[in-house]
Amino acid sequence: MTNSAPSRLGELANLFFKLGVIGFGGPVAHIAMIEDEVVKRRQWLTREHFLDLLGATNLIPGPNSTEMAIHIGYIYAGWLGLIVSGVCFVLPAVLITGGFAWVYVAYGTLPQVAPLLYGIKPAVLAIIINALWGLAKKAVKTRQLLVIALAVALLTLLFKLNEVIALLIGGLLGMVWLHSGEKNDKPGDKANFLIASLSTGATLKASTVLAASLATASTVNNVSLWQLGWFFLKVGSVLFGGGYLLVAFLQGGLVQEYGWLTQQQLLDAIAIGQFTPGPVLSTATFIGYVIAGIPGAIVATIGIFLPSFVFVAALNPLIPRLRASSWTRAFLDAVNVSAVALMVVTTLQLAVGTLTLPQHPFVDFLGLAIAIVSAILAIHFRINAAWLVFGSAFIGWSASLLGYTR
Repeated sequence: MTNSAPSRLGELANLFFKLGVIGFGGPVAHIAMIEDEVVKRRQWLTREHFLDLLGATNLIPGPNSTEMAIHIGYIYAGWLGLIVSGVCFVLPAVLITGGFAWVYVAYGTLPQVAPLLYGIKPAVLAIIINALWGLAKKAVKTRQLLVIALAVALLTLLFKLNEVIALLIGGLLGMVWLHSGEKNDKPGDKANFLIASLSTGATLKASTVLAASLATASTVNNVSLWQLGWFFLKVGSVLFGGGYLLVAFLQGGLVQEYGWLTQQQLLDAIAIGQFTPGPVLSTATFIGYVIAGIPGAIVATIGIFLPSFVFVAALNPLIPRLRASSWTRAFLDAVNVSAVALMVVTTLQLAVGTLTLPQHPFVDFLGLAIAIVSAILAIHFRINAAWLVFGSAFIGWSASLLGYTR
């Protein structure tokens, strides 16, 4: 590793911009790619430290993969690193989504990228499996942690638990079961992690009432930019549960309450978020552009991503202190293994959707072949995720030219 600050910032910018460009497949895939780069290839972090960041990130609002990028930037290059890594990871998705928004407004259509995605999805599945294997080996340190992981996965599958609820159940079970009873714990240590991880989100929830009066200012196309920005700031501050919950916020606020979007425009915005790389929250860029042009896109994008930077800046310095207490150490170990369990559940669901067909034959053999070859290349030959993504996209495009349809 280099020691000069500019060199470190350049490394962060190059890495996270690249990951933002190839980051298809959602947050689990993004985290797998980040882990491959910063733990395996560059060794900026140990896998244990990476798991601590992952567990903590799962307990605060906002896009997990973006917050992981911000965490790593802060650790590697301080406050400037925090900003550079987060901005560079988000920027490709924002620019691509903004370009699609311009095409959509100008021509009323969305580009066809289905053939590319057909090839990319099985490769992303292989990338995730490669990362999960390494993370699971470090997270599952004891039989007790294995039991906690299985319990969290089972509860999530049976009862469709919210991710945060599942992580808290796993963490609290671990805190009680794994705590060794060390006498040197300080009073109140057992609650430190819960307070640190949840108080910020609760505070911002409450602050929405106090700042409602800010929704008056300059307007574009009869829409207040302050109101638009404030809406997305609130969403970014309380958004647990990822893309599905985002859809609920957008439907209730932009379509039903304000009437700024039609139902069809919302569906088109969601579609854009699904087939562009990077965090799905870049959907806000598309919506902001549709509602109020370039100023709307800028305001909406800043609003939805800004809370993630604030949360990480507040949480990151606390993580080493959490490891110092046996209570919070047990909690964090259990949250880490629970986060891996949730990633496994998500990966299984992704595998079913990616490798199965509604018609006969039930298995998509071409997709399965891409996944298997990609897994071998990633695990055995350590081929970089970027080459796997671009190569599989080319296969998907070639298959469509030959008349192959899913």
